[in-house]
Amino acid sequence: MRRPASISELPDMLALFPLSRALLLPGTHRPLNVFEPRFVAMVDDALAGNRMIGLIQPRDTAEEAPRGQVPLEKIGCIGRITHFEEQAENRYFIILEGVCRFAPAEELTAATPYRQARIDTSAFSADFSPYLGEEAVDRQRLTTVLRSYAEFAQIEVDWEEIEEMSTGELINLAAMLGPYGPLEKQALLEAKTLVERAETLMALAEMEMARARSGVVLQ
Repeated sequence: MRRPASISELPDMLALFPLSRALLLPGTHRPLNVFEPRFVAMVDDALAGNRMIGLIQPRDTAEEAPRGQVPLEKIGCIGRITHFEEQAENRYFIILEGVCRFAPAEELTAATPYRQARIDTSAFSADFSPYLGEEAVDRQRLTTVLRSYAEFAQIEVDWEEIEEMSTGELINLAAMLGPYGPLEKQALLEAKTLVERAETLMALAEMEMARARSGVVLQ
């Protein structure tokens, strides 16, 4: 099953994987350990079909993967399973490749143990060029902020490897790996352009460092 190349090749219906704090962006990869029976069934069905599932955050973040028809965020990301390993006791290790963002349009009444929905991807055709507009990002400022934040948060970074990345890759990697909460991750996902995502990323880092300097502790 090859990777979809345009919106016209995406499914109209999608299995939903509600998972808090798990950010997936178009063109990126996210490893996941899957062990709950409902999600193991979802992976089984995806592997037998188009290999695509919809990673989306629940609005109530009290539980990582809540059960039932809990409200979901308005935007998620289609992930295509590019690698999987069957593990002991009905578990999977999978790697999802971000394909395109989506909006759940209508949740379906499904016989499956996992949720399904009709989806709308019409607003996200640019996701098939995930680094579109990266030349407009102030890379020097971005790198300066990320260096300061890495030192502040005591995060080890291979800066030589970072220098070899494209600006778009750097933005998306930093967004996915940043230790941010669900609301911040959702803001990064919903950013309309790479420039907007970069600005959001820098604002989040600068605000956290400013709070630390002022002694403000977030509850």
